[in-house]
Amino acid sequence: MDNFDSLQSMRSIRIAMAQINPTVGDLSNNAKKILKFVNKAKYADADIVVFPELAVTGYPPEDLLLKPQFVADNIKYLKYIAHKTKDITAIVGFVDSKEDIYNAAAVINRGEVAAVYHKMFLPNYGVFDEDRYFQAGAAPLNIVLKGITIGIGICEDIWYPEGPARAQAIAGAEIIVNINASPYHMGKARFREEMISTRASDNGVIIAYNNMVGGQDELVFDGQGMIIDEKMQVVARGRAFEEDLIVADVDVDGILGARLHDPRRRKEKLSLEKNGIKVKEIILSPIKTFGDKRDTQAAKRKKNIPKRNIVSPEPLKEVYAALTLGTRDYVKKNGFRHVVIGLSGGIDSSIVASIAVDAIGKNNVTGVFMPSQYSSKASKEDAEALAKNLGIELLTVPIQNIFQDYLKTLSPAFKKKRPDVTEENIQARIRGNILMAISNKFGWLVLTTGNKSEMSVGYATLYGDMAGGFAVIKDVPKMLVYKLSEYRNSLSVKSGKKAPIPKRILTKAPTAELKPHQTDQDTLPPYDILDTILKAYVEDDKSFEEILDMGFSKEIVKKVIWMVDSSEYKRRQSPPGVKITPRALGKDRRMPITNRYESY
Repeated sequence: MDNFDSLQSMRSIRIAMAQINPTVGDLSNNAKKILKFVNKAKYADADIVVFPELAVTGYPPEDLLLKPQFVADNIKYLKYIAHKTKDITAIVGFVDSKEDIYNAAAVINRGEVAAVYHKMFLPNYGVFDEDRYFQAGAAPLNIVLKGITIGIGICEDIWYPEGPARAQAIAGAEIIVNINASPYHMGKARFREEMISTRASDNGVIIAYNNMVGGQDELVFDGQGMIIDEKMQVVARGRAFEEDLIVADVDVDGILGARLHDPRRRKEKLSLEKNGIKVKEIILSPIKTFGDKRDTQAAKRKKNIPKRNIVSPEPLKEVYAALTLGTRDYVKKNGFRHVVIGLSGGIDSSIVASIAVDAIGKNNVTGVFMPSQYSSKASKEDAEALAKNLGIELLTVPIQNIFQDYLKTLSPAFKKKRPDVTEENIQARIRGNILMAISNKFGWLVLTTGNKSEMSVGYATLYGDMAGGFAVIKDVPKMLVYKLSEYRNSLSVKSGKKAPIPKRILTKAPTAELKPHQTDQDTLPPYDILDTILKAYVEDDKSFEEILDMGFSKEIVKKVIWMVDSSEYKRRQSPPGVKITPRALGKDRRMPITNRYESY
C-alpha cells in the first residue's frame, strides 16, 4: 500500500472553528463576519466550519429576544448566510422560532439549512437567564458527514455528564461539536479544559469546543476553543482573547477500537432504547469540490495546516487581556473613540489609564488631574509622570475655588453642623461633574476608577468618583490591582521601555486626599485582610461564623459585612464593568436593596 492509499485508509475530517467577536444586535455585520470566516475555512480546505453560540445575534441578546421582529430578522440573515455557503458545511448559532423560540444551531449544507439543533440544557444561574427566553430542546442531533458521525451541542449541554453528548456518543457520534458563548472569569479556562477532557474520555469521542471571543457589557468571552481527543489530548487550541480560525485534521480511526474495549457502552445503548431516548440523525449530502472531483481527490490536494504553538496565558496576563478587550469592545461597540479618566496620582486611576491606552491607543485617552487644597505634591508629580510615560494628554483643572464656593453657598443650610464626610463627598462630586462636563463637550466616555474592594463596601461617592460610563476595574480586588500594575510595568521593561506606573504609586499608602493626612485605612481594614473577607462573603457566600473561623476578629468581620450589605443601593447606580472573578457584583450577585436580614 503506497502512502496515498495509507492516507485514505484513515477516516478523518478537517474541522475549522471560527472563534469570532460578534456584536449583539448587529445582525448585518455579524453575518458578514460569519461569511468572511466561511471563506477563510474554505481556503484552508476545511470540510466543516463551526461558529459560536448565537453567532448571528451576538450573546447575550437579552430582551431583544422578546421582540418578534428581531427574531424574524435573525432568521432572515441565517438564510442569507446559508445561501452564500454552498461548498462547505457550517454550524451556525442563531435563534430559531417555532411554537416558541430556541437557542439553536443550524447545520448548513449545500446552501441550505439541512438540520437544526435546539439547546437542551438552558443555564439559569450567575449571569445567565436562558429560561427567561428560550424553550429547551427535546432531542439530541447527530449528523453524518463524509461517513463520520458528528453530534451537535450548545454550551451548557456539554457540562452535564448525562447530557446529550452521552446519548449522541452511544448512538454512534465519533465527534461532538459544541458551540459556546462561555464568559471568562479567572481560572475558568483551566477548569473548562479539564471538563472537556473528562467528557471526551468518558464518552469515547473527540470534542471540538468552539467559544466566542469579545466584550459585551460586563461580560468578556475569552475564546480559547479547543479540540480534545478521546485520550484527553489537546489536538488544537485557539488563541486567548483574539479572533481566530482553528483548523485541524481530526482522525476518528481510534474511536471504534477504544469503544470495543468498553462493554459498558452496550448496556448503555440498551438503557437508552429502553428509556425511549432517540437521537435524530441527518445524513448530509456530499459537497463537490475542485470541479466534479469528490473527497479522495480533494484530500490529496488539501493544503497543509500551518503548525501553531498556542499556550494558555498565565493568570495575570489573562486577567489583563480580559480587562483590555472588555474595555476596547465596550468603547468601540458603543460608538466612542476617546475616553477621559480622572487621574489622582493613585494606583487605581493609573492601572485604568494603562489599560485604556493598551485598549484604544494613547491618542484616544485624556487624563484630568483635579487638585484641591488636600492634594499632595507627590500626587501631582505622580499623575504628571504617569501621563508622560503613557504618552497621553493631561489636563489640570483645580477644584479648590469651586469647593470654597460650595461651602459658602451651603453655609446657611449647614449652620451649626461640623464638617464631616459631606464635605469630602462634595469634592468627589465636583470632580465627577467636571469629568462629565468634558465628556459632554467632546463626546468622550468617562472611565471610572473604583475597584471591587471599594465597590463592595461602598467606599466610593455616589455621583462623584462613581460617575461615568464604564468601570474598568469594578471586579478587580485592590490587591490584584497592585499585581496587575506590576505586571503592566514588567511588560514595558521587557520591551526596553520605561515602566508607565511610577514606583512611588506602587508603594505609597492609598488615599482619597479629601481631608488632611487621610488614608484608606482610616476607614477600612488593611486591603489584604479586606479582600480575603470580601472573597469569603461576596464570592463564596460564607457565613459570619465561617469567616470568624478563618481567624479574623469579630469587630472587623461585622463591620465589613455591614458595609457590604448597606451599600447595595450604591452598586445599583454604578456603571457596568468587566467581570473577571467567579462572582462579580451586579448580575452575578443579585441582592435586594431593601433588606433587613442581618448576616452577623
